[in-house]
Amino acid sequence: MHAKSVRLVNIVKTFKDPQSGQPVNAVNDVSFEIAPGDLVTLLGPSGCGKTTVLRMLSGFENPTSGHIYIGDSDVTDVPPNKRDTSMVFQSYGLFPHMNVSENVAYGLKLRNMAKDAIDEKVARFLEMVSLDKLAKRPPSRLSGGQQQRVALVRAMIVEPSVLLLDEPLSNLDALLREQMRVEIRRLQKSLSITAVYVTHDRVEAMSLSDKIIVMNAGKIAQIGTPSDIYRDPINSFVAGFVGKVAFFPCEVKEITSGSDNKICRVEIKGRFFDIPRWSPELKVSDSAVVMCRPESLLLSEPGTGIEDGTVSANVYLGNSVESWVKRKDASQSDILVQIDNPDVKKIWKEGEPVSLTFEPSLAKVLSA
Repeated sequence: MHAKSVRLVNIVKTFKDPQSGQPVNAVNDVSFEIAPGDLVTLLGPSGCGKTTVLRMLSGFENPTSGHIYIGDSDVTDVPPNKRDTSMVFQSYGLFPHMNVSENVAYGLKLRNMAKDAIDEKVARFLEMVSLDKLAKRPPSRLSGGQQQRVALVRAMIVEPSVLLLDEPLSNLDALLREQMRVEIRRLQKSLSITAVYVTHDRVEAMSLSDKIIVMNAGKIAQIGTPSDIYRDPINSFVAGFVGKVAFFPCEVKEITSGSDNKICRVEIKGRFFDIPRWSPELKVSDSAVVMCRPESLLLSEPGTGIEDGTVSANVYLGNSVESWVKRKDASQSDILVQIDNPDVKKIWKEGEPVSLTFEPSLAKVLSA
């Protein structure tokens, strides 16, 4: 199977607002490139434009302007059946009058493949996803996870240049979603298919993707690896969307950009912290915020940190404890602190007063 790259250049999609009649850009000047064989996730809230981008990639929507390339071919005006893409839908879309084997074989029959070759390939692909013993069963007698595997194999067996997945796990329960994430990643890599995955679920995006494209209001907010997006978000929207986060107001006191010592020194309530990552637009004397993930936060005796509060709940997860801290300002949401290796760490009891601070090497300074 020969994977191909995907490239979008200055894509705009304009719809007419049904109430005002005014044009609205659902997708606004979006450009990105996906390397052959990579799985890239479009992640963002409802209405951010991610599904519209996927539909334009499939050919079900035409861009108002811009160009779409699969490999070296400009497919902007090519109809869906000529694009060499394959789609996995949220609703599975299985044919109820066909059994598992017939559903999987459908695309191969449309391509006029010989019957013996179809039978051999269908058997091989069903075995890859442990459905070989259910080949003659109708979709109505399959579980949700089994139906999703059939839909996935049906899309992959035709060996498309690009596999498109539109929130394919949203109808499954939590455990099945977890299993299917692993299954999709394993299959996509073993078959070396370029894939574009749409979801609003950050855990799905983080666990599946080679790269994540975070979208907001029709534009790209940030592109990066899951680690980049999580540890080094470009702004507070991205930081908050891809994981739990706490923000502490600060003032930038000094920025050192030397090759050996890159730090942004900030002041929070009279205390100084040297933080190794910061937004490039920040300048000395700017008001900013320090972004802290739950695992970077630390609890200590009241009065010893940068903010006091009260432990409102402890959630035991085996290898960690999630402590929720209620802030003194009741209008602000509780802060989540992740305590790893709880057997050897102090766990503050629910109702106990505590103070919050953080590990500077795990934080980032963002524009306020």
